[in-house]
Amino acid sequence: MRPKDRVFKKIVILTGAGISAESGIPTFRDPGGLWEKYRLEDVATPEGFRRQPEMVHAFYNQRRRDLLKVKPNPAHYALARLEREYPGQVLVVTQNVDDLHERAGTKNILHMHGELLKVRCEECGHVFREEGDVSVKTPCPKCGRPGGLRPHVVWFGELPFHLPEIEMALKQADLFVAIGTSGTVYPAAGFVVIARRSGAYCVELNLEPSAVAEYFHEHRYGPASKIVPLFVEELLKNAKDF
Repeated sequence: MRPKDRVFKKIVILTGAGISAESGIPTFRDPGGLWEKYRLEDVATPEGFRRQPEMVHAFYNQRRRDLLKVKPNPAHYALARLEREYPGQVLVVTQNVDDLHERAGTKNILHMHGELLKVRCEECGHVFREEGDVSVKTPCPKCGRPGGLRPHVVWFGELPFHLPEIEMALKQADLFVAIGTSGTVYPAAGFVVIARRSGAYCVELNLEPSAVAEYFHEHRYGPASKIVPLFVEELLKNAKDF
């Protein structure tokens, strides 16, 4: 059944780089994106970090500075409003490492690829928020050892966070929405298949069809800052009128 025909009990929303691009955060795969300036093998793999830790730290230090300069856009605020006002459960699963969802007010969120404003100590496992620069000489605030800190992000070749929780949520969802995703990065690209097989109605909100567009029941294309607020408004109105 389409969204206008029912009130959904459990909504899972997957967000990708497209929802934050309008806030000024560069995407990796688009023309002019980050991968045209840096090799992923150098800055987004454990091997690259072992080879050149200072260069990798410098890369993420700059990304943190850039993130702190931008603000959430209407799409982020719309999802936060949906979480506050919708009568059912709303879970945001994001591939993004920024904190724009949280700054907009979203609370029920899982960062499957980690968080840019957090650092992890590989010596003791301590994870903490960090808005400043980090280097190989920076000591861990918990164990005090230098040289063990790394960005708390998932690099290529590493397992995403929260996968058991995400899979359970997808299997229980009756509405699955993917926003601003390319559909080329797994396991996230396969979430629509899990949700659909479990009976969820699946909607794609994107600038253009993703690589897995065929698995969605419904498609709405355009800038996230325009189509996401309209979709949220529709869900809230339908819930009120149902």
